[in-house]
Amino acid sequence: MHVARRLFLKRGAIALAAVGASPLWKSGLLGRLSLAAGLNRQGSQKKVLICAFQRGAADGLSMVVPHGDPFYYAHRQDIAIARPTSAADRPGIDLDGFFALHPALDAFLPLYKTGHLAVIHACGSPSSSRSHFDMQDFMESAAPDNKSIQSGWLNRLIRQDPEPNASLFRAVSMTSVIPRTLQGDAEALAIRDLDDFGVNSPAGTANAASGFEGMYDSAVDGVLHGAGKQSFDAISVLKKANPKQYRPAHGAQYPSTPFAHALMQVAQLIKADVGLEVAFVEVDGWDTHVNQGGAVGNLAGRLLDFSKAIAALFADLGDRMNDVLLLTMSEFGRAARQNGNRGTDHGHGTCFFAMGGSVNGGRVLGRWPGLAPDQLFQGRDLAVTTDFRDIFAEAAVRHLDVKSNQLANVFPGYPIEATRFRGFCAA
Repeated sequence: MHVARRLFLKRGAIALAAVGASPLWKSGLLGRLSLAAGLNRQGSQKKVLICAFQRGAADGLSMVVPHGDPFYYAHRQDIAIARPTSAADRPGIDLDGFFALHPALDAFLPLYKTGHLAVIHACGSPSSSRSHFDMQDFMESAAPDNKSIQSGWLNRLIRQDPEPNASLFRAVSMTSVIPRTLQGDAEALAIRDLDDFGVNSPAGTANAASGFEGMYDSAVDGVLHGAGKQSFDAISVLKKANPKQYRPAHGAQYPSTPFAHALMQVAQLIKADVGLEVAFVEVDGWDTHVNQGGAVGNLAGRLLDFSKAIAALFADLGDRMNDVLLLTMSEFGRAARQNGNRGTDHGHGTCFFAMGGSVNGGRVLGRWPGLAPDQLFQGRDLAVTTDFRDIFAEAAVRHLDVKSNQLANVFPGYPIEATRFRGFCAA
């Protein structure tokens, strides 16, 4: 087998560029992976943060309904979620007498009742932009209205605890490319599908793959004295999880959707003890300008998949959820008033969910600003009373144990104060 190759160093990692090895390129190893040297051989379970981005601006006023605010129903005559006490079909699910879950989020109710789910309402970015592109960029960089910041906040987060022998799988995005939030100097992986990760050669090329690994090891031994072998060891650890034969535990049933599949694969990485600390997943389709629907309809269908996928992750991981925090986010919310197409236009404030075994849940957190006309942001939107960076910082400090003197590196230009934390993580 003839393979033209070159080895080069990058922050202690190994990367291999190959030409003329098309079976291996198609298998996914060369096309998807920058091989890092190092593996957490202890297999110890670490704290894991899962960030789930609802791209497109999810309607927080429909996800967690302020049924105790009379102006909610005045603004949304056709798409409002009925009060829990209503005789209407599929009313909201009461949480605390003022807020209610959308009925399609009923899979969240057991998590809320057991204290493993908290809602942070009226949260978001202080930026007044209504551009999806800009606001997603600002949230992933954690630098609103500052386009000079090139790195993502999750990348800066893991840089605060540099590990010379960090796992190849320390930071993983279940996407085809590295998202904005994980771009930066720290190593991160984008893995669209675990089934395609590593050397999975087509029929008839098994010997070629074996020959490649042998050739690669030989080359690496001469250059880096075996560091590359550790990377193959990391792949071997993952392959022991046997992604193609994975069966969720505890009766968990993931929906047959890309978002649910991504969460299931995060569960596989956690169970495989490959050193995962930060995972990123995303789900789009939240830009509901037309025919949004109320208790049923387009948005309801999205919410049903969203909640069932996350509930399946909880069931699948079982006690391991004690070490996991799942945090949802969206670039902004929707306008308080419905539009002429029975949908909602770009807004401002929305709601995030924080879920995990150690979450101080069973509560709707944050200061409610009200929906009266004079209380709306720019006369049209739910106001933001919790900056999203305070939510991210609370997760960093209280879940991942980032030190307070490191926060300025993670959130440049924004002084973090614990007094602004909403309390969804145990102190």
